[in-house]
Amino acid sequence: MDNFIKQFEQYIGTERNYSANTLRAYSRDLCEFGDFLKSGNNAQDINEVNDVVIRRFIGLLNNKNSKSTIERKLASLRAFFDFLQREKIIKANPAKLIPSPKKEKKLPVFLSVDEMFRLIDQDLGNGVMGLRNKAILELMYSSGIRVGELVNLKLDNLNIENSEIKLLGKGSKERIVPVGKKAIISLLAYLQSREVLKPKTDKLFVNNRGTQISERSIGRIVKKFAQAACLSKNVSPHALRHSFATHLLGSGADLRAIQDMLGHSSLSVTQKYTHTSIERIMNVYDKSHPRS
Repeated sequence: MDNFIKQFEQYIGTERNYSANTLRAYSRDLCEFGDFLKSGNNAQDINEVNDVVIRRFIGLLNNKNSKSTIERKLASLRAFFDFLQREKIIKANPAKLIPSPKKEKKLPVFLSVDEMFRLIDQDLGNGVMGLRNKAILELMYSSGIRVGELVNLKLDNLNIENSEIKLLGKGSKERIVPVGKKAIISLLAYLQSREVLKPKTDKLFVNNRGTQISERSIGRIVKKFAQAACLSKNVSPHALRHSFATHLLGSGADLRAIQDMLGHSSLSVTQKYTHTSIERIMNVYDKSHPRS
C-alpha cells in the first residue's frame, strides 16, 4: 500500500501539478486508510479492497469527523483507486460504489466592499515589507488568485503593460487574468524596492530572507491585518478570492467570465456565488421593504 501511495503522490505532483496543500491532504487521507488496512483483517492485498472494506473505514470515520471531511477522504480514495485502475494494478475502482455523505451547503466567507477597503487601505507595515504586503492583498482581491498560484507567481508572469498576469492553475491549466489599476500601482511600488530583500528566486513575492514566500506566511499576513482592521469574520486568503467573485457578480459581471478568471473547470463550482448574491438581496429586502 505504501509503495502505491508514493506512486500516486508522484503522479499528482508531477503530471497533474497539484498544489502542496492538496498533496498533503491526499497523503494524510491515504496513509490513514493504509493504517486502517493494517489494523485488522480488512485486506491483505490491494486487489482485496472492495466496497465493503471501504464502507467499514467510512463507518469508523463517522464517529469523529464532519461530513465534509468524510467527503474529502472519500474523494481521495476515489482518485487513488482511479490511478491504480488506470495503471492496471486493479480491475475496478471500489470507492466509486460508495455514495458521498449528504452535507449542508455553506455559503463561502467573503468581505463586503467596505470591509475589503478597511483591510487593504490600513497601515500594512513599513518599508519594503509593507509595500509587499500591500501588493499581495491588492493582487489577491484584484485577480481572485489562489494562494498556491500567488506564491508560485514568477516575475515574468506579470505583464504590467497590459495589466494582466499569467497563472498556472490546477491540472497545469494556464489562464490570463486582468489586474486592476490599484493593484498595478502597488505592484510597481513593491518591484521598485524588491531588490532590497536580495531575492534568491525568480518568484514575485519573497520573504525577508529573499526566498519564496510560503502559503502559510500569506495566511498569517491576511489574518494579522484582518484582525488589525477589526474584522470579526474568519478571514483567510480564500475569503479574498470569494470576495473578488462575489463583488464582480454583484456588479453585474457574467458568470462565465468569473469562471474563467477563477480557473474553475465547471460552471457549477462558480454558481455558489449566485447563492451568496441572492442571500445579500434577501437581506436588503428584509431590511428595506415596508411589507417584508
